[in-house]
Amino acid sequence: MRPDHTGPAAIEARGWGWRHASRLAWALRDVSFRIDPGERVLVLGASGAGKSTLLHGLAGVLGGDEEGESEGELLIDGAPASATRGRAGLVLQDPDSQVILARAGDDVAFGCENLGVPRAEIWPRVTAALDAVGLDVPLDHPTKALSGGQKQRLALAGMLAMQPGLVLLDEPTANLDPAGVIEVRDAVERMLQRQPATLIVVEHRLDVWLPLITRVIVVGAGGVVADGAPDEVLGAEGARLAADGVWVPGRLPVAPPAPLAWSGETVLSARGLAVARVKGRAVASGIDLDVHEGQVLAITGPNGAGKSTLGLTLAGLLPPADGEVSASASLAGGLVAAPIRWASRDLLTRIGMVFQEPEHQLLAKTVRDELAVGPRALGIAEDEIAARSDELLARLRLDRLAAANPYTLSGGEKRRLTVAAAIATRPRVLVLDEPTFGQDARTWAELVAMLAVLRDEGSAIVTITHDLDVARALHAERFELGGTA
Repeated sequence: MRPDHTGPAAIEARGWGWRHASRLAWALRDVSFRIDPGERVLVLGASGAGKSTLLHGLAGVLGGDEEGESEGELLIDGAPASATRGRAGLVLQDPDSQVILARAGDDVAFGCENLGVPRAEIWPRVTAALDAVGLDVPLDHPTKALSGGQKQRLALAGMLAMQPGLVLLDEPTANLDPAGVIEVRDAVERMLQRQPATLIVVEHRLDVWLPLITRVIVVGAGGVVADGAPDEVLGAEGARLAADGVWVPGRLPVAPPAPLAWSGETVLSARGLAVARVKGRAVASGIDLDVHEGQVLAITGPNGAGKSTLGLTLAGLLPPADGEVSASASLAGGLVAAPIRWASRDLLTRIGMVFQEPEHQLLAKTVRDELAVGPRALGIAEDEIAARSDELLARLRLDRLAAANPYTLSGGEKRRLTVAAAIATRPRVLVLDEPTFGQDARTWAELVAMLAVLRDEGSAIVTITHDLDVARALHAERFELGGTA
């Protein structure tokens, strides 16, 4: 029999906390609040404060006793959240981890099928949900051919189609272009008008959600550190929250100074380049660009335009679909000009790549060992590896997590770890796909400042980003890639 998932859910946390089995510190502890049915709540906090853990707990996907330790109670409609799976619809921070089936329509229908929705209802829900989030692809479109931002829309469509009583959104607009951000926010608002539900959103950049939400809860080391109406919390507590790393409207971090003057040698160039995620299916073509030492090149454009694919192609990890990518003689250092023909060891000191999805490049069992993977492959002495690792751990606020399993980190912490791992081998060219994803205001500023230092030391930096603040802060030259959202 199909369970009843209708109506907005009531939420209550009573001294709730969670600690992953592989981490000494608690992700959250002593969290207490009540959310009435139909409330629209924005959860804020510094990077690593446990915001995603809270959403996972409400969705009942944290795992059992073998995966971690919990305390207190987390209730949905008076029952333990772990016993009410299906009542909540969760959109994860990493959209790749929510793609299940090979075709877009089937993927959106998956949640409805698991809830026992009658087949006659499913496909109208699927098409309506895809339309609501602005994902204009055929139902049989391969999910592997979608960009990261398109996968994020796909995950949101799958949640909307389920029509849950509790909507949990974990940074749902992080990988979206500016138009897509508004489109997704509007889609959530329309859904709430048609199908009332309780809404909990986790976001670092909160401006876009302020017109929709009715309450702000801030979590931190002491559990709930602020709770109330948006104007009340962000006004009275704004200065304190900003000091703790929370993004507060009107309080942007200080930008680094303009770049130093460099000769600007071209170290990497593309001519007549076409790029493809799937062989035979080019997503962008006719690309001509140059990457110079001491320069930041910001590749921008709508979702689906091919930005991430271009980054992977420039980094020598995907072959050009047409045209060529060439390295200068000084960067190639005696190798052939085409980076796609270099061995992985050759790439380490020449071109470093940070993927859009951090999980795709995590290799080691601890954070410290992750930073050592590249340097050890180069045969660097252990004392030098330790020195580099210590510096990066401290600069990116990861030192307290040195012994943790990388997969237990928050999304923002994983992003900083993968940036640090790429920098550890000191490549002359650094390609970063959404480097500021999941960062609070403090770690955003520290990451940008570190990239500015690398730029001023002569590194060439290519950043693929929807965060135009980071492009402005780094005085980047912009390369707009066309395409459709």
